[in-house]
Amino acid sequence: MAKSDVKAPAKEKEAKKAPVLGKAEITIAEKLVELFRLQTIDSELDRIKVQRGELPLEVQDLEDEVAGLETRLKKLQDELAEIEGQVTDRQNQIKEAKARIKKYEGQQAKVRNNREYDSLTKEIEFQNLEIQLAEKRIKEFKAQIDAKKGVVDESKAKHDERRKDLDVKKKELDEIIAETEKEEKELSKRSAAASKSIEERLLSAYHRVRSNTRNGLAVVPVERGSCGGCYNSIPPQRQLDIGSHKKIIVCEHCGRILVDEYVVGRVNGAE
Repeated sequence: MAKSDVKAPAKEKEAKKAPVLGKAEITIAEKLVELFRLQTIDSELDRIKVQRGELPLEVQDLEDEVAGLETRLKKLQDELAEIEGQVTDRQNQIKEAKARIKKYEGQQAKVRNNREYDSLTKEIEFQNLEIQLAEKRIKEFKAQIDAKKGVVDESKAKHDERRKDLDVKKKELDEIIAETEKEEKELSKRSAAASKSIEERLLSAYHRVRSNTRNGLAVVPVERGSCGGCYNSIPPQRQLDIGSHKKIIVCEHCGRILVDEYVVGRVNGAE
């Protein structure tokens, strides 16, 4: 038998045993470190948002209210202008009617018979009735104008008051944002960078837990044998499991991811 025939199976066996080279699998401990680092950064961002308090919502509410008042005020002013236009139209009708009366009275002096005179007299009477009707309508329109002006003045006063409130609140918010803008941008960059180092499944779980907690804490340390989020006691065996870093463990009560002193030290020591 040829030598090559004997050595071939040995080489094949050796090839099967050869390790596959590539990126080393990240350990559970490292995953927890990255998660807690992200939590630390996001908590700082939360702190900045807490500083702003309810101001952003108050500003938004006032902006909506001011916009609504401006729309109402414009509508009222348009209605007022329309009524004033009606008054002008009726005043013009009165002028035209008076001009016709003057014309008909002049024609009466030149008529040749009673029939023409009576016809012109009826026209004059009709124009006088038109004047009376127009004057009545003008009186009604002016009453509407007075009432509408009162509503416009009230709406304008309310608008101006809310506008002042908005300016004050916006100034307060702008001052807070100016104080924290640089820090917030830096933290946002760090949060985005930290998120990239975490696998999608864990990152999704992190955001899900975080969105379901009032304080935004999804990853918390074990403190004096208790969960750092809900403060419920953690059994000794579970504490040992957390410290072994063999798997990611969550609190049985609140669902937060639990980390030990080693993970906290790694993150705080790097800050």
